Amino acid sequence: MRTNEGIPAVKLACKQDELQRALSHVSRAVSRKSTLPVLSNVMLKTGDSSLKLAATNLEIAITASIPSEVDAEGETTVRADLLTEFVSSLPNDSVKFELDTAGQSLALECARSKAHIKGIAADDFPELPRIEDGQTTARIDPQVFREMIGQVAFAAATDDSRPVLAGVLCEFQGGKLTLAAADGFRLSVRSAELTEQAGDDLSIVVPARSLQELARIVADQEDPLDLWVTPNQSQLLARSGAIEFLTRLIDGHFPDFRQIIPQQWETRAVIGREDFLSAARRAKLFAQSNNDIVKIQVQPGEEELDPGVARISAQAAETGDNEDSVEASIEGEQAQIAFNGRYLTDILSVIRTGDVALEMTSSNAAGVIRPVGDTEFTHVIMPMVIGNN
Repeated sequence: MRTNEGIPAVKLACKQDELQRALSHVSRAVSRKSTLPVLSNVMLKTGDSSLKLAATNLEIAITASIPSEVDAEGETTVRADLLTEFVSSLPNDSVKFELDTAGQSLALECARSKAHIKGIAADDFPELPRIEDGQTTARIDPQVFREMIGQVAFAAATDDSRPVLAGVLCEFQGGKLTLAAADGFRLSVRSAELTEQAGDDLSIVVPARSLQELARIVADQEDPLDLWVTPNQSQLLARSGAIEFLTRLIDGHFPDFRQIIPQQWETRAVIGREDFLSAARRAKLFAQSNNDIVKIQVQPGEEELDPGVARISAQAAETGDNEDSVEASIEGEQAQIAFNGRYLTDILSVIRTGDVALEMTSSNAAGVIRPVGDTEFTHVIMPMVIGNN
């Protein structure tokens, strides 16, 4: 515990709703399994008219600041789960704190409720770097960044056999940010313009889980999102408003994703996204008993102006079979391909345009799915074997 010498107690007051919101953010970084008790705690630190909260599991760290009436500087750590649940149960009123600096006891009072929570001194809490003025690597709209993460991170590998594939490539180049993730069976790539880029172009690999946590905590943020890569490229810091997020980076070389994306196609089918997704979900129900194989057959109309059709189907000896016929605009010859049903519904669920394009060269080559009218998003899926029928 560090506090100004000679001050027996630290008193402060803040709003319950602001405290609850800040705790909900930082508690996402609390370690659930650590042998270090301080990592199961949230740090409370008073500053200049503010209360700073922080938590870390040594892979990510989250801090948040809220306005407070403070009479002195001080800090401690208390159990994150206990404090979060207690504060969330309080009425929307002023919450008053008093920290006993000698006994590391935190007294709370709100309306008619009172509590005392035992704490642990903050000396062993890890020191967290912060973004200082002039350090920003790039700036982007937080909601754009959140959408980018949602369209890419799900394609990262979920095991650590190849650590770099459990991450998302973040490429800062020419005022544009490109995110890419691949697990060996699929690749998702999304680009967007940065609001601002400072410094040289660079590429880093961020753990997919970390980016997904960042997407959650910026969901309600309106302030620009500042990103900073530390000089040794070992950590990424992000800041939006009063919230800061820190994650370690993955050391490794991400595959050249541009070489994976097919540059031409033999057949292209434009299909309504909602109809395609609904059909894929139904087919996935039957495909679960047959290695999740969902077959797609596309056939142009018999006459030039006739609409074509895409047939989405699945069959399994134990379950049965189904087939949906969806109207489609077809360029090229009739074709068929099969995908893992979960991979197909995953990508169709995160596309936002009304129509999607499915591009194919053969049943044994990777298929490409793109949102129609959006050139910044590309998804590649490796096919599954469907035989010669």
